[in-house]
Amino acid sequence: MTVTVPGPTLGVVGGGQLGRMLAEAASPLGVDIVVLDPTPDCPAAAVADQIVGDFDDPDAMAELAARADALTFEIELADPDLLDELADKEGIAVHPSPDALRTIEDKLVQKRTFGDADIPIPPFHRVDDADDLRAALDEFGSVMLKARTGGYDGRGNVPVTDPAEAEAAIEAVGGPAMAEAFVDFERELSVIGVRGEGEIRTFPVGENVHEDEILRETIVPARTTDEVREEANRVAREVLSHLPGRGVFGIELFETSDGEVLVNEVAPRPHNSGHWTIEGALCSQFEQHVRAVLGWPLGATTRRAPTVSANILGTVEESQPARLSGVEAPLSEPGVSLHWYGKDEVRPLRKMGHLTAVGEVAGHSPAANQNAERSGDDGATVEELLERARALRDGLSFD
Repeated sequence: MTVTVPGPTLGVVGGGQLGRMLAEAASPLGVDIVVLDPTPDCPAAAVADQIVGDFDDPDAMAELAARADALTFEIELADPDLLDELADKEGIAVHPSPDALRTIEDKLVQKRTFGDADIPIPPFHRVDDADDLRAALDEFGSVMLKARTGGYDGRGNVPVTDPAEAEAAIEAVGGPAMAEAFVDFERELSVIGVRGEGEIRTFPVGENVHEDEILRETIVPARTTDEVREEANRVAREVLSHLPGRGVFGIELFETSDGEVLVNEVAPRPHNSGHWTIEGALCSQFEQHVRAVLGWPLGATTRRAPTVSANILGTVEESQPARLSGVEAPLSEPGVSLHWYGKDEVRPLRKMGHLTAVGEVAGHSPAANQNAERSGDDGATVEELLERARALRDGLSFD
C-alpha cells in the first residue's frame, strides 16, 4: 500500500459532533471530509463540506458517493441496504461493513450474534407484546426494556419491575423491543477498539459514569483491577473479531460484582466514551477511524497519561439558543481542554461539548505511560482529575 498526501476524500453519513471531530482529525492527514446530514449547517459543516439530505435519500447518498473515495458513517441511522447498493454500483469502499451495521443497529440481533459466539452478555428476552414482557419479568425478576432500534442516551430504555407496568412500558418504547435482565454491576466500562487491514488494536479500558442513562464522565484508566482490565480487553477483541469491516467500534461493558465482564452494547463508530483519546492518547479514536476506513496504517493506542473527560450537557428547562458562559475557567486550567460541538440550540440534557483533564507522567516513555495507572507528576490521581473535571464542567452555564 502506498499513501500520498493530499489524500482521498472521505464521505461520512451524519454530520453531528462525531462527524465534526472526524473532520478535525482528518485535516492534518490531508484527507478531505464531506458529510451528509438533513440539518442545514450541521455541527460538521464548520469544518467539512455538507450535502443536505436525509440519510435514506438515494439521490443524496449517490451524490455523497460521487464526491468521495470511500464511505463511512457516524450514526446508526445510515441505511445498510443503500450503502451496499452504492458499494456494488459505484465500486466505492464502505467501512465498517454494512453487515456490521445490520448486526448492531438492532439490539436483539446484536445480542443474539454475540450470544451465538459465546461472548459474555446479560440474559435477554425478545419482546413483541406485553405478554412477552411479563414472561421476561417472570424469568429475570426485573428488566431493562430496550427499543430494538433507534434508542440512545437512555431514549427507548424503560426499567420494569412490576408486571402491571407491562402495557405502559411497551407503549413507552414505541415498537419492537428486547428485555435484558438487570445486571448487578460494580461499574460500567468501555473499550474503544479499531479494526484495520488485518489487525485489531484497543485503547486502554475506560470507566464510564452515567446518570439518568446518559454518559457524564469517562475515567482512564478504569478504577478496577488489572485482571478486570485484561478481561475487558479480551472480551472487546472477541467482539471485534465478529464484526466485519474496518473502523472504530465503541464497546460498552458491565463489570459485575464477582468480576465478570459482560457486553452491554456496541457502536460501529467512534464513541462518546472515547473522546478522552483526543488529548489523552497518542492517536485519537477519530484519527484511527479515518486511517482504518481508508486502509492506512493504524496509529498507536497508547495512553499518554491518566485522563478524564466530562460531558457538557444542556442545563436548561426548555430549548433556547446556545451560548455557554464560564469558559474562561477551563481555558485557564493547565492540562484541561474544551471541545464545543457547534450546535446552535441547547436542549435539556443535549450533548453540547466536553472537557478533558489530562495528568502528566514525567520521565517515562509512552510505553511506560501505558502502565503508569494511578497518577502523574503533578500529583493528580484519576480521582483528583475527575474532581477537577467535574468542578470545571459544573461551573459552566447556558445564558
